[in-house]
Amino acid sequence: MQSRKKGNARGIDVSRYQGTIDWKAIKADGISFAFIKASQGQRYVDPTFTTNAKGARAAGVLLGAYHFVDAISVEAAKAEARHFAEVLEQVGGGKTLDLPPVMDYENNPGNLSKTLISAVALAFLLELERLTGRKPIIYTGNAFAANFNASLGGYPLWIARYSDTRVPSDTVTWKRWDIWQYSDSGKVAGIKGNVDMNEYDGTADELRERFTKRPEQPETVTSGTFIVNGKQVGKTLLFSGRTYVPLRVLATVLGLSCHWDTSLKVAYLNGAKLHFIQLVEGVAYVQLRPVAEAYGAVVSWDSKNKIASLKTKGEK
Repeated sequence: MQSRKKGNARGIDVSRYQGTIDWKAIKADGISFAFIKASQGQRYVDPTFTTNAKGARAAGVLLGAYHFVDAISVEAAKAEARHFAEVLEQVGGGKTLDLPPVMDYENNPGNLSKTLISAVALAFLLELERLTGRKPIIYTGNAFAANFNASLGGYPLWIARYSDTRVPSDTVTWKRWDIWQYSDSGKVAGIKGNVDMNEYDGTADELRERFTKRPEQPETVTSGTFIVNGKQVGKTLLFSGRTYVPLRVLATVLGLSCHWDTSLKVAYLNGAKLHFIQLVEGVAYVQLRPVAEAYGAVVSWDSKNKIASLKTKGEK
């Protein structure tokens, strides 16, 4: 595999073993990205995950998260993927991470065959992608990577080989690494003890462009009108044929509380997290029909004049 090169983005990965972390100091020390342990197996949650995720985000460190796989069957692998996806919801979900979620699969406690190891890995990856909408990264050791067959070659590779000079060895499935964990005894400002050190095969800007670029926002119709009980109260936006209205306006007309979490880019209505949100010029827009109808309102759409009308419960 290729060597490290000058200008590569520097990163770390952390868990509860790093204790309290000063993320501002880490950013100032030239660290561009971090992968934070979220979970393991079907139940374990790293107790420092949410604190570290919020700290990294606040400091401007590109954020990723990883799950340590214990599964020894395909069904267990799927269950672990579901657990990981649920834990990611604590920080806004997999789609809000800067970097794709990571499958950490590096040992074989069940003494599985190579075929079954690959099957377990693929089951986890496919289930995780289904749940998060993100294609995951595979983390593994250089020796253990030999267990993975060609069905996994399309996934980005984060590989561990602790050396300043010896590059990771080619495997049947991969000839290049995307991220190289080259040390487990690194030192950075903001962490008292040792920490794993990583490099991305490219600059920080290239890392950001590759993994944080979101799909282009669909064409919007900004001239629509939002009418409630016969009175105009705001405007609508049309995304892929679905009507969105300002969250706060909708909450007001339905008599509900709302909250927009700026750091996590998550909206709540009456304490419940909303899943269909568009953020436009700093304003959170929510998909109108499923929310309104859940609270007994009636929605109609005049496509010719681009008017969304809502009648609250009890209005005629």
